[in-house]
Amino acid sequence: MARIAIAGAGVLGRLLAWRLSRDGHAVSVFDPAPGPQPPAIGQLVPGAPHAAGFTAAGMLSPLAELDNADASIARLGWRSLALWRRLAATLNRHTATPLLRLNDSLLLAHGTDRGAAQRVLSRLDALPEAPRAEALNTAQLNALEPALASGLLGWRLPGEGQVLPRELLHTLATFAPGVKWHWGQHVASVAPGQLVDERGGTHRVDLAIDARGLGARSELALRGVRGEVVWLHAPGVPLARPIRLLHPRHRVYLVPRPGGRIVVGASEIESEDRSPPSLRSVVELLSAAHSVLPELAEARIEHMESNLRPARMDNAPVIAYEPGLLRVNGLFRHGWLIAPALVDDAMAAAQLTSPMETSHV
Repeated sequence: MARIAIAGAGVLGRLLAWRLSRDGHAVSVFDPAPGPQPPAIGQLVPGAPHAAGFTAAGMLSPLAELDNADASIARLGWRSLALWRRLAATLNRHTATPLLRLNDSLLLAHGTDRGAAQRVLSRLDALPEAPRAEALNTAQLNALEPALASGLLGWRLPGEGQVLPRELLHTLATFAPGVKWHWGQHVASVAPGQLVDERGGTHRVDLAIDARGLGARSELALRGVRGEVVWLHAPGVPLARPIRLLHPRHRVYLVPRPGGRIVVGASEIESEDRSPPSLRSVVELLSAAHSVLPELAEARIEHMESNLRPARMDNAPVIAYEPGLLRVNGLFRHGWLIAPALVDDAMAAAQLTSPMETSHV
C-alpha cells in the first residue's frame, strides 16, 4: 500500500482517487473548491474554483472528435467507452439516475454544408477498430429524433453516448472508499514525494500526483482555452441522444440531460477570460441549435457558463512520471472522452496496478 497525495479534484483527480483507493492505497486529495458538489445551476461565479469537467457536456464521441483531433485521441476515447461501462456499472448502485448512456450519437449538417460533412466523414476512417458512420435518410432521421428540422443530412455514429458530468463527479468523490478530501486547499507546488500548500505546509507521501489542470502551468507548458455552454429547459422537446452539428465557426453539440434540459455548446476561444459567455457566442450557438431543433423556440434559457480547458500547445494530453511524482494533464476539450484510458495509462506508467481492462472495478 502506498501513501498517495493528489493535487486537483477534477475529472482526472477524482477518477484517480476512486481507482487508487479501491486498490488499497491511502489517498489524500487537495483542491481549492469548497466541496465535492457541483456549482449551483443558474449561478454564474466567474473565476470560481470549479473543475472544467462540471461545465462540460459529457459527450463520449471518439468518432466525431476525429473532426478536430488525431487518431490517438480517438483511440483513447474508444478504449474509454468500455471503461466507462465498467465504472458506471459500479457507480450506478449509488444513484437514482444512470450516469452513462450509450445509445449512439448523430452527426448532422445542413444541405449547404454537404462538402464539409464529406471531409469530416473521410477522417473517420482513421479509427478502423470502430464501426463506420451510418448514413441516414430523412425517414430514418425522423424515426430516431422526431423533432429534427427537415432537410438535414445525418449520420449515426454507433457506440457513442454521454455521461452526466455533474452527477458523476459528485458520485466519484462521495463513494471513493477511505479517501481524505482536503477542500478549500490550494496546492502551490508538486514535487517528488511531496505537495506544498499555499500556506507553506509540506505534505510528504510515497507518490505525489499532479492533476491540477491549469494550476500546473508553472510546471507544464499549458494554456487555457475558453469554452462556453448554454443550458436550456425544454421539457416538451424530445431528444434521445447527443447531436453534433457541423458549423462554420463552432463545433456545436446538443446534449440531453434529465429534467427536460438540453445543453448547447461549445465555443472554443483562445482566451483565458473567465467572464460570463459573450453575446456573440450565445447567439451563434443558440441559432445553430434552433436550426436543427425548431421546437427550441419556446425553450427557456436556464443557465450560461464559461470555463477554461487546460491545453498544451499540441492539444494532446501528457503523462510524465519520475520516482515519487506523476503528472497527468492537458485534457483540452477531450476530458470526459479520454479520462478513463488516460488514468489507466498513468497508473501503468507509475507501476501502481494492472489496468482497469483486466482489474476488478
